[in-house]
Amino acid sequence: MKKLIILFFALSLTSCHELQQVVNQLPQGEAGLGNDQIAAGLRQALDKGIQSQVSKLTQEDGFLKNEAVKILLPEELQKVDKTLRDIGLGSLADEGLKVLNRAAEDAVGEATPIFVDAVKGITFNDAKNILLGNDNAATQYLTSATQTQLYAKFNPVIKNSFSKVGADKIWSNLITKYNNIPLTKKVNPDLTDYVTQEALNGVYTMIAVEEKEIRNNTASRTTDLLKRVFSLQD
Repeated sequence: MKKLIILFFALSLTSCHELQQVVNQLPQGEAGLGNDQIAAGLRQALDKGIQSQVSKLTQEDGFLKNEAVKILLPEELQKVDKTLRDIGLGSLADEGLKVLNRAAEDAVGEATPIFVDAVKGITFNDAKNILLGNDNAATQYLTSATQTQLYAKFNPVIKNSFSKVGADKIWSNLITKYNNIPLTKKVNPDLTDYVTQEALNGVYTMIAVEEKEIRNNTASRTTDLLKRVFSLQD
């Protein structure tokens, strides 16, 4: 999907008339590719991106040490973090952040099968519609194709992961200590929903990274089909 999106974003900078000409010419393009081959190339590109980028997020520190997707505290808890650090409990605050990111890393392993299914369903008409869509048509397509299923998969995994990595106890301890500080307003956010949403954002962010790479670096087109399909956008 990433590479597909790259192609779409690249071409979205031209006029609608020019885009229609591109779509009309694709099957008989310089690479001599038919609709099926173009769709297959886009699916192959997405499969490559899923393996190379989404898989990174499942590794230890895949979120925590990646500034592009690292999960920080929700706004209502940022004051908790600051207050704890101000009173010498910085290590507790650090542990609280770590377990949030660990839960996301644990959940992203559920994403690959859902993305693979979405990629299998991509047709040439899908590609054409995205190509002729608005500036964020490709991202909208990816989101609409996977977000509901991913949320349903991520949420219970993150909830269980909080228990597995000790996040529930850590955050209970952290928030209890904060709420016991005189004159503070007590907080109790839904961290499971928050981390689920942030994990989804991280997945789509990393797919966007791969999109950019495919678009701008021909060396990342590692198969003959990828080279032929994406040469159409160069």
